[in-house]
Amino acid sequence: MNNTETTCDGRDGTIQEDASTVKHFAGAGTGNQFRRASTLSPKTSLLGLPGVMDAEGRVDESRLRAYIVKNGGVLPSERGQAWRFLFGMFPCSSTALERPLLLEQLTVRYQVMKRKWQQLLPGYVRLHLNGTDAELVAAVKYYEQRKTAEEQQCQEQSEEVKERLAFLELQAQVVFERVTFDVEELQEAIRIIDKDVPRTDRDLAYYLEEGSGNLLVLREILITYAAFHPEVSYAQGMNDLCSRFLEVLDSEVDAYWSFACYMEKFSRDFRADGLHRKIELEAELLKELDPQLHAHLVTDNMDRLTFCHRWLLLGFQREFEHSDALRLFEILSCDHLELISQQVERAHYRERLARKLSLEDRPSSEPQAINTEFTLELFIGAAILLQHRHALLQCRTEVQLIQFTSSLQGTLDLNSILKKAEDHFYNYCKRSAWDHLNGGCRTHKSKEDQFIHQLRNLFS
Repeated sequence: MNNTETTCDGRDGTIQEDASTVKHFAGAGTGNQFRRASTLSPKTSLLGLPGVMDAEGRVDESRLRAYIVKNGGVLPSERGQAWRFLFGMFPCSSTALERPLLLEQLTVRYQVMKRKWQQLLPGYVRLHLNGTDAELVAAVKYYEQRKTAEEQQCQEQSEEVKERLAFLELQAQVVFERVTFDVEELQEAIRIIDKDVPRTDRDLAYYLEEGSGNLLVLREILITYAAFHPEVSYAQGMNDLCSRFLEVLDSEVDAYWSFACYMEKFSRDFRADGLHRKIELEAELLKELDPQLHAHLVTDNMDRLTFCHRWLLLGFQREFEHSDALRLFEILSCDHLELISQQVERAHYRERLARKLSLEDRPSSEPQAINTEFTLELFIGAAILLQHRHALLQCRTEVQLIQFTSSLQGTLDLNSILKKAEDHFYNYCKRSAWDHLNGGCRTHKSKEDQFIHQLRNLFS
């Protein structure tokens, strides 16, 4: 994979890779706090990830992604650092000295964006409470206390800093002055957000006690995103997804930009057509790997795989223990399997070329195509189904199927499932190569071994 950089383009402005606008590299916070900016030294590096960051702080993106996949994620202490690059908040080409400028710029941009919708809808700035949810009432109190403390800190900034921030604010205002909102659509989005945010998993340590104020931070991130991305707006489930970024990055600004960059690629998952296609692909993959189980589901009218909706929308968030779910999320976000699929296709192409140039005059057959739409998350889903195939074959109705798969929540072992998913992908590719090489195309006995050896190396 080339060391390409991720950019987020849209009505909320563009994160450019210009060295003059790059910002400070920050680490994840450790307490139940929400901060406007990150606090680590610009010289902080990804010390636990060998060869990922050079002496000036530039990140080798391909090595970062490969490291995450091959090591089953990063350490919790390194996760916040890695995610800022993995999800595109920081360009991998930026240096440690350049990043403070970018953070400053993005912080001001986010503040201007948030203030714009708040000025348009002042009645929606505060979460309306009915008084029956004591935890939520306390969350608002903690949030207001923190906001007051932040405003005091702003007043204590030096004149030089205030002058620089004022210039950045002027720039941001110019960028967003022509942005208009559909007020009714935004009000509807806020109504749904205000229902979903309190349903976010409050048992997480990040939202306990004073940390409950982070629920209000999550709310403001989601509203700001909906306001400046009307083509996506807000859909149920985004609160749980965004919550991951806020928890790991422990910064409102960093969480917003990382979430926005993620949604640039995966917003289709929150549209009916996008998720429906994923579920179709899951069924197709299951048919490839286990025709009997697939036939059983079809026969009993369970082939819609309704339960996969949550799996594929939230990246199996509830099927694994929370820390493992975070690991899986970063692994899935590396697109490693997709890259492997492309390499498998290239291997087939080289085989076809070699066959074409061969002097042998024997009939040949085309190799079975590798479906590059079969992503790692689909193989994860298939691995879970195949691991429990006996129980699934006992299910006779869709209700029974949903009840059984719901009982799996929090019980699955991530390392075991990852290994099985990898094995299923390997066997899927091996069968394709086997069919091809046994269809009259074998020019050398070792060709299949060479192909399988190459494929196996992709997982080493």
